[in-house]
Amino acid sequence: MKIFILSFSFLFLYSCVGMKNARENQREQRTLHLEPDEEGEYDVIVLDPSYGVFLNTRALPMNYYSEEFLHSKNIRLVNEWNYRHSQPMRFNPNVYEVHIDYRPSIKYGLEFEWKLFNFFMFIESQTGEDLDGHRTYAR
Repeated sequence: MKIFILSFSFLFLYSCVGMKNARENQREQRTLHLEPDEEGEYDVIVLDPSYGVFLNTRALPMNYYSEEFLHSKNIRLVNEWNYRHSQPMRFNPNVYEVHIDYRPSIKYGLEFEWKLFNFFMFIESQTGEDLDGHRTYAR
């Protein structure tokens, strides 16, 4: 009987560790890592063709905002995005599918900051979600 209880306890602990590892692997797969290309530059690639149309028709020109402004705005927007990603029962998990690994200490460059900012504006315009407390674009 002791062997049965001991083996059952071992299996239970092993399955708990396995579940934890599976959750960590799933979390890792659902994280958007921002890595530089061969030239050391960062880029935002959105696979929705509507995003390109949005950039060309509704986004303000790249030099309209300073890089510092976009950087500080993106810090807030990414923090809100990641918070909503971590709360799937409260926020639509189909919208906030991935965690964004944005590091404020990295200088991503004006073009990246502009594209990332406009990605959030694009999401707001497409879904009606309000990421920073005031609606920037109407649906």
